[in-house]
Amino acid sequence: MSSHDSRPDSPFRQERTPRDEAPQFVLPLVVRIEKTAPPSRTDALETAARAVLVLLSDERSLGDGPWAQAVRDWQDARIRKVVRRARGAEWRKASALEGITVTGGSAEVRVFPPVPLDGWPKDLAKLQVSGTELEDPEGPAGVVGPGRALIWLNPDLHMSTGKEMAQVGHGAQLLWWDMDEAERKAWREAGFPLAVRTAHPGRWAELVTSGLPTVRDAGFTEIAPGSVTVVAGHPVRD
Repeated sequence: MSSHDSRPDSPFRQERTPRDEAPQFVLPLVVRIEKTAPPSRTDALETAARAVLVLLSDERSLGDGPWAQAVRDWQDARIRKVVRRARGAEWRKASALEGITVTGGSAEVRVFPPVPLDGWPKDLAKLQVSGTELEDPEGPAGVVGPGRALIWLNPDLHMSTGKEMAQVGHGAQLLWWDMDEAERKAWREAGFPLAVRTAHPGRWAELVTSGLPTVRDAGFTEIAPGSVTVVAGHPVRD
């Protein structure tokens, strides 16, 4: 993960580390996908990334907050995120569980405090991971304006939208860790403005070696271990 990737205890390294000996937790995210009005892909990705940041910065996740120990346990082990989909009654049941719903232009994503890998709440465990393929009906997203962080996806990998949502969530989390307190405060107060784009193939190699926070996947699902999935850039200045 660029500068993070050299850390022997990095939560995103594919090699076995002491983090693997700790109890494993997962951050659940649920995206609302109704049959008649699914969200656009890019909006779902950006909303998922913001949802991770909202949970990390929520007062319940900090200090002696009620979610703080679960967040610490999760971050002390491998950083795992799993995205499931829900609609109708499934979404209403998920929304009744303790968590935070973050909305975008067309997307709704609910993020929950971390849970043990094998200890999902019943109403979340039965939700489907598959079936999260979304599209951008209006074509590729446009230019990224000032003040937004930019999260780049690897153009050479094919991932389901749910997998991409987890990966951009990793990127947003690394970017949060990479900021100092003043940067975090400003970004949070602005509402975590960010954009997700697929990198141009000719630019990807440059991004990977740029020193920006970089995610290497552990290879549990869909793609090969060690694949670089995301590069995250700090908010664009004027």
